[in-house]
Amino acid sequence: MGRVSEGHRRGRLSPEAVRDMFDRISPLYDAMNRAMTLGLDRRWRRLAADAVVRPGDRVLDVCCGTGSFALADERAGGVVTGLDFAPRMLERARRKSQSVTWVQGDALAMPFADGAFDSATFGFGIRNVLDIAAGFAELHRVLRPGGRLACLEITRPDGPLRPLFQVWCECFVPIAGRALPGGAAYTYLPASVRRFPGPTELATLLGEAGFVEIGWRTLGGGMVTLHTAATPPSATTT
Repeated sequence: MGRVSEGHRRGRLSPEAVRDMFDRISPLYDAMNRAMTLGLDRRWRRLAADAVVRPGDRVLDVCCGTGSFALADERAGGVVTGLDFAPRMLERARRKSQSVTWVQGDALAMPFADGAFDSATFGFGIRNVLDIAAGFAELHRVLRPGGRLACLEITRPDGPLRPLFQVWCECFVPIAGRALPGGAAYTYLPASVRRFPGPTELATLLGEAGFVEIGWRTLGGGMVTLHTAATPPSATTT
């Protein structure tokens, strides 16, 4: 766990720099997501929400950004809280829904009681957390025993799509970002993807944080991975 976490930290932006970056790109965030995924990000969020959210669940969406994943959780029947540390992103989220509870806070020190939620989602944000292992441990803390987690993240595909992914990640995304006001921050994306653990390593980190029933499936030809996991039925110390 330590080796992965330390390697993930090297060369990273500070939390303050990441927050400022996401504040700058908040007006572009939804449009860039649609463009970069050809609109498939909506389907991926729906699949993830349906995998873990049950009607009536108290749901936490971590690093909620402009709120798209939180809204998918709500459509799946959850009573949703969205957490993000970038205030401008949360401003956009609040415009989308007044029924979701929007909270500004740190994913590594969440302002919630132990076992406060039945399920949680984490979309395209865990790679921006300074310590992934600590982030998963904090998620484990706020989920009740038997709680469920879905984590969506960009990954590097193997096989024939790998060259296409490299062109998309290394060329298209930074160029498209620079063409838009404030979008130069998207040059950060390729580096963050390169640093991010692969699906097997991420599953290991989930297990070390105390999660069980860990599985994953690839989406978008292997460019995105959906991990699902659960907390043990009875509370354990991690």
